[in-house]
Amino acid sequence: METQGKVALVTGAARRVGRAVAIELARAGCNLALHYHTSVDHAEKLRDRIHEMGRGVTLFPADLNEPDAPNRLVDQIKHAMGGLDILINNAAQFQKTPLDEADDETWQRIFRVNTIAPAMLARAAAPLMREAGQGRIVNFTDILTERPIRDYAAYCASKAALASVTRSLAIELAPQITVNAIAPGIAVFPDDYDAATRANLMARVPLARQGTPEEVATLVHFLVADANYITGQVIPFDGGRSIRM
Repeated sequence: METQGKVALVTGAARRVGRAVAIELARAGCNLALHYHTSVDHAEKLRDRIHEMGRGVTLFPADLNEPDAPNRLVDQIKHAMGGLDILINNAAQFQKTPLDEADDETWQRIFRVNTIAPAMLARAAAPLMREAGQGRIVNFTDILTERPIRDYAAYCASKAALASVTRSLAIELAPQITVNAIAPGIAVFPDDYDAATRANLMARVPLARQGTPEEVATLVHFLVADANYITGQVIPFDGGRSIRM
């Protein structure tokens, strides 16, 4: 798909992988709708960076745990930017949920942000994409969907559900809209991972290093701009870790 002048929404765009994806799509000629929740300062700095690149850019704050947030967000983008061609569902809740501590409300919040909001954003964006004749949706799952880790049952389950949503939407939205997912291993370590934890994880990666947000962004760019005959796929981005976990 030709990306010049297209409108791209990146959720959770203010920091880390979301920021790198937004910058990469701006380089590709997209105008950016930047979603954020609480990272106001980071979002404003990213807006200024993309503006300096000569691209259109608008900030859209929203709490994706609110049931009406996806529809409201897409409606705001339509009125502010004229349409929506590319949807990158990056925002997520990564939280420990030990079975004896995580209550119903916690599970619902994680599923609403990680699974339901991406599906509802796709639902809201699809008519705009069909009106334009084409569209691209990229979701972020996780390699942990295949091999869950202790104390993260809600997160792993929500991302596994998003992988299934990706495949289902690919069928429902074809042929105008492609829907794919990226399943990262380690693109950016969580801030609370200590040196021993990081070393232990790196020992499982055949390529012997973590990935980078910029490398993830390059894969997103490929799925948006060049992967015209790829849909319904979940692509590991993990340096080979998933083949030997």
